[in-house]
Amino acid sequence: MPEIPPHDNRKKPSVPSDPSTGFRSEIPVNITLENLIDMTGEMEHLNELVMLHLDKEGGFTCAEAYFATVQPILDLLEVEIRMRYQPGMSRNEMKLVIQDWIDQEIRTLQ
Repeated sequence: MPEIPPHDNRKKPSVPSDPSTGFRSEIPVNITLENLIDMTGEMEHLNELVMLHLDKEGGFTCAEAYFATVQPILDLLEVEIRMRYQPGMSRNEMKLVIQDWIDQEIRTLQ
């Protein structure tokens, strides 16, 4: 019968935190765009951009029209994140990437 190794009680190394935010310093791999937006606290800000787009387009009449407006916004945001992401970025740094892009898009629409 194989021997079962003893439980390792040693403390696992932690990922350093950003002292200004308390967030872990690295963004998890394979995170969804929605989770990334939630993690950075930018969902409400993104919603502001979406609502501005919808207002400019005269509102929406059905779910398909809503998603036809939202999906290109999310696609562009994802491209921006992929271009500006650097390994080891803190959540605060990622928040600034998302926040800056949303602010720029809002300025463009106004």
